[in-house]
Amino acid sequence: MLTRRLLQLFTGLAMYGISLAMFIRAGLGLDPWDVFHQGVAGRTGLSIGAVVIIVSFLVLLLWIPLRQWPGFGTLCNAVLVGVFADIGLALIPAFSHLGGQIGMLAGAVLLNGIASACYIGARFGPGARDGLMTGLARRTGWSVRVSRTLIEVVVLGVGWLLGGSVGVGTVVYALAIGPLVQLLLPRFMVPAALPSVTAVLEPAPVEPLARTS
Repeated sequence: MLTRRLLQLFTGLAMYGISLAMFIRAGLGLDPWDVFHQGVAGRTGLSIGAVVIIVSFLVLLLWIPLRQWPGFGTLCNAVLVGVFADIGLALIPAFSHLGGQIGMLAGAVLLNGIASACYIGARFGPGARDGLMTGLARRTGWSVRVSRTLIEVVVLGVGWLLGGSVGVGTVVYALAIGPLVQLLLPRFMVPAALPSVTAVLEPAPVEPLARTS
């Protein structure tokens, strides 16, 4: 069971990083956080993978006042997504014609949905950005939807001002990723294992959210 969970976690994070590279190569717009990452990368000269890693650990610092604790998967997410994003950018060519861009965007959304279902289903803890949203919701009493919208509007706006790519892909991602993950997650959700087997890898339990809608 643990072997399957670890394999699913690492596979999911690798696919997530590759999907980020595909979004960039499609050139039709990124999701809000990656608009921010791309904007920072353009201003600093760092690779987008390096920016993803740095921002992940900075976001984890914001977990401290929220009394949110990372799991093993949270830390793996913080490192591996950025690493595989840079690998993907080194291997995947950019497309100059619209047909190729649309195909790349569609593949990126699908792969991102599968990747998200894989690493969430492995149950090793949320990514840094998702944990920030749920932690903020728990501490403030806001719904997850409000917390997520507030954070993503801010990072999208800052990323756009920094030169990140906003476009039809941003809208497609926003509309498609939730239903896609909801559809795929049951297929990848690993049944609960014995606590003695995974206690050192599982995140600490958190208080339930005040509202979830």
